[in-house]
Amino acid sequence: MHASHLETLRPWRTATLVASGVAALELVLLVAAGIALFGNPLLDRLRGPAAPAARSKAAAPAVPRPVPTVERAPRLARSETSILVLNGNGVAGSAGLAADRARSLGYLIGGVDNATRSTYPRSIVLYRPGRRAEGRRLARDLNVRTVGPLDGLTPAQLLGAHVALIVGR
Repeated sequence: MHASHLETLRPWRTATLVASGVAALELVLLVAAGIALFGNPLLDRLRGPAAPAARSKAAAPAVPRPVPTVERAPRLARSETSILVLNGNGVAGSAGLAADRARSLGYLIGGVDNATRSTYPRSIVLYRPGRRAEGRRLARDLNVRTVGPLDGLTPAQLLGAHVALIVGR
């Protein structure tokens, strides 16, 4: 009776395996159809309104767009913004000339000195935390293209200044 009982179970096992295989194949086909039907509209929504235009210009290279940042207005007036001017090019007097120019625009000069090195290829404005807007305004006023957070100087080295201008070549 034991052997005949196993013989009756074998067809059911085979049928179960075949049914499971067919169900798995159907699941794969349904997922593929769902991606084909709903994938592109979902991608268009995630990409935003510019996606159809970008797809139609497939031959044109993609141009990265700058991420918009919320630019706050400077909280300090020019006359309240203290600047440390450092000579980073090794040319005697260039920091003093830059300080005079900033002073003529209404800025408060907190100090004039030499930078730790004299190999800066171009001028740079560095700002303390919370003073990004003041740093960008100074850079715009002095036509300096490179602006960034305080790097390479400690707040103590700024001698209380809000912004540092390192004069390059």
